[in-house]
Amino acid sequence: MLADIFARLQKQASTDESGVAAAFELNWQSLEPEAQKLACLLSLFALAPIPWSLVESAASASHLEFDLKANCTILVERYLLQELAEDTYQTHDRIRELLQQKLEKLAEVNELKRGYCQAMVAVAKDIPQTPTLIDITQATLAIPHLGEAATVYQAWLSDEHLISPFLGLGRFYEGQGAYEQALPWYKQSLSAARKRFGDEHPDVAGSLNNLAFIYRYQARYSEAEPLFIQALEMRKRLLGDEHLFVATSLNNLAGLYDSLGRYSDAENLYIEALAMRKRLLGDEHPYVATSLNNLALLYDSLGRYSDAENLFIEALKMRERLLGDEHPIVATSLNNLAGLYKSQGRYSDAEPLYIQALKMRKRLLGDEHLFVATSLNNLAELYKSQGRYSDAEPLYIQALEMRKRLLGDEHLFVATSLNNLAELYKSQGRYSDAEPLYIQALEMRKGLLGDEHPIVASSLNNLAELYKSQGRYSDAEPLYIEALAIAEKRLGANHPNTITFRKNLENLRRNRQP
Repeated sequence: MLADIFARLQKQASTDESGVAAAFELNWQSLEPEAQKLACLLSLFALAPIPWSLVESAASASHLEFDLKANCTILVERYLLQELAEDTYQTHDRIRELLQQKLEKLAEVNELKRGYCQAMVAVAKDIPQTPTLIDITQATLAIPHLGEAATVYQAWLSDEHLISPFLGLGRFYEGQGAYEQALPWYKQSLSAARKRFGDEHPDVAGSLNNLAFIYRYQARYSEAEPLFIQALEMRKRLLGDEHLFVATSLNNLAGLYDSLGRYSDAENLYIEALAMRKRLLGDEHPYVATSLNNLALLYDSLGRYSDAENLFIEALKMRERLLGDEHPIVATSLNNLAGLYKSQGRYSDAEPLYIQALKMRKRLLGDEHLFVATSLNNLAELYKSQGRYSDAEPLYIQALEMRKRLLGDEHLFVATSLNNLAELYKSQGRYSDAEPLYIQALEMRKGLLGDEHPIVASSLNNLAELYKSQGRYSDAEPLYIEALAIAEKRLGANHPNTITFRKNLENLRRNRQP
């Protein structure tokens, strides 16, 4: 244990603070310069397990050209470093503090700090947008050290790579659906970029875009929209109208409008982004496939199924060609195409695709992942649509429990699972089981999104539908009225949800007439 190391160090002198420092100094003076430099380099790492591969990378970037392993052994023997496992080390907090004091006196101090940061930037760049289980496992031990580079040693990050550690940290958490943990890194990215470059810089625009993305995932649409727009306008000013980052901003703003039900605005932007990506990248590129997929999702929402199917299939085949048959994004395409078939009632076409996507996600992402929970939920939705309630229920429950474990009890995805399970129970006539779940989902959504959010309107409508099914018309009517008012205010009179809520209220009132 690290405490044992420190205890041994203390035994070499008196137990007071000056004695600890004196014992450390004796050990330090006995080290060769190479071992001293390595010890100083190690002091830059966070107080967490340090993979040896990171040490080698930082040493190489710092131009330390000596036998690292031999000197590492010496540090372990002198109680300045502990070997936790094979090729994994850690320093004690007090020893690290003393080593950092020595570091500041080294002539090579800035070179070591820059080398450390370069090594962490390389780690950040290796974290993909959609990390697999292997990616997460490989990056996990590096995350505390990446955080150290982003915060403590930010001044030694080059202009080119200033926001790279923040982006890597954001992707690490975002890829696992841990949006609350990703959010502060994206906020710090924006703050760091503004502090170094001013308000008008491509990295500022990129940071605005990334922060907006997290807000969108959290359904914080009113906060996301101005950031997306600001990022788009800045990129156009700085990079010109024809640039890949401009296309990305167009696509992202379109996605927000799609979520808000502003379909005509979304379609125009999706088409513009797709056309620009084709011009800049050619017809065969992962970004082009993403644009095709997003436009297909929009058409699916609009009921334009033949248009959506062609685009989904084109995106799926392109992703398989470019990324291989075994990739998280391919699984997403399979899931999306299955969703289209479900919308059309083509259940026999949808089921094998849902199952294929679920199995692929488990293989690539592990059994405990948000995308796996999404696949379980979607397959349950399919079974519910077919009246296969006994098949659907365990999948809904499994998805709900997984989301709670991964996200905590208070999260929008948890609320969605509660709502969906309630829908199943309502379909079975299990009204006493459905009601508390609907109410819990509604209260959670209000707490997370506020009282006047379109998703809250959907919950109000769903609870009203339950009461109507029970003949509890006086309980249902005020909920329908509230849902309709929110939808008209937030989505407009002609949004599909607004139309549905209006029809539901009209039907209720007709049923109540003598």
